[in-house]
Amino acid sequence: MNLIRCSKGTLALLCVVGLLAVSGTATAFTVAADGVPSEATVEEDITVTYTIDDPFTDAPNQWTLRGTTELESVSWQVTVFRAGTQISEDTYGSQNVSQDLDIDDNGDEVEIALSGTVPAVENYTYAPEERFTVATLSRQTGNNTEEFRNDTAHHFTEESKEARDAIDAAQESIDEAGGNEEAESLVDSAVSSYENGNFENAVDLANQAQNTAESAQQSQQTTRTLLLVGGALVVLLLLGGGIYYLYSQQGDDYSKL
Repeated sequence: MNLIRCSKGTLALLCVVGLLAVSGTATAFTVAADGVPSEATVEEDITVTYTIDDPFTDAPNQWTLRGTTELESVSWQVTVFRAGTQISEDTYGSQNVSQDLDIDDNGDEVEIALSGTVPAVENYTYAPEERFTVATLSRQTGNNTEEFRNDTAHHFTEESKEARDAIDAAQESIDEAGGNEEAESLVDSAVSSYENGNFENAVDLANQAQNTAESAQQSQQTTRTLLLVGGALVVLLLLGGGIYYLYSQQGDDYSKL
């Protein structure tokens, strides 16, 4: 009898644990992204896809999807699915998009495909690097707006990238040399030229800074080598003098005998 009661109690406990496990793994509002670049060249065409799973789980039954981008020549395509079957598809051609979503439409997935051209750099800054907004996605309910995705990327031209790379290389050489006032001054001038859009001059100054830092480092290494060689010679001379002294003492001992 006790065994039967124990078995029933164990079964009930397992059922509770099972229900908790199921509820603990319940789906929720999630957003995945594909194709978001970390950097891109000005006038490059890019395509980014966002997928919202369970758009009404832990969310209002009706809300407005809002999207913004700094891409140019923009195309948004918002597609709603239910169990993999397309319910609706809407296309927009501006940098700002707005679409109402309703749980009564039975959508369980929203796909947002964004295409556009990387914009020009309005203001060149070495640090922090220049960035643009790939996309910002928000959920609006009444007067309440909640941003749930914000992606940015570094953008550049071939010329600005060459200048930035040259400055980076020069700074690395300065750091390896343990610092060099002349080289650091040249790098500062290179950064100033970069931020003024004078990339050719920035490259020249950065190369001068790198050469100066490398020369200083080489000079330091040469000095250290000479010091080591000099120290070794001193040691050898001392050893030689000690050995000579010992032999000379032995010679005196023999002569006394």
